[in-house]
Amino acid sequence: MGKSRALDALDRKILHEVQINNQLTSAQLSEKVGLSPTSAQRRLNRLRGDKVIEGDVSVVSTAAVGRSLTMIISVQLERERSDIIDHFKKAVRNEPVVMSAYYVTGDTDFMLIISARDMEEYEEFTRHFLYDNPDIKGFKTTVVMDRIKASFYTPPWE
Repeated sequence: MGKSRALDALDRKILHEVQINNQLTSAQLSEKVGLSPTSAQRRLNRLRGDKVIEGDVSVVSTAAVGRSLTMIISVQLERERSDIIDHFKKAVRNEPVVMSAYYVTGDTDFMLIISARDMEEYEEFTRHFLYDNPDIKGFKTTVVMDRIKASFYTPPWE
């Protein structure tokens, strides 16, 4: 949150509501949280400006856009050096098929969630992104059979 003040109950109510529907008008949001439209919008703008709200997204049906395969890939690096980790993080951020990525603890260094049109696209991704990277010791892929929930909802309670 940087230099912002602590979140109060109204901030948490706003966060709850916009995570459910970020298309609410100021009037609709104000009605749900008990503030005037101007006050609700001012608080929402502050939450965005302070990077409490990092972005507004739409959850897209992967099937509707022809990307019916989702894979979860655990990646283990050959060596754990900060320059290698930073380089891999940068590469992940720039790779369009990677939907989400996490730097994790344990036997795995990174967990990637990727979207592919078909197995050919997945194979091309593994060749250029994983096999061709000398810093990768190994990876394991799990194929998603059914997306049960897709959300970035974070409970805004302290």
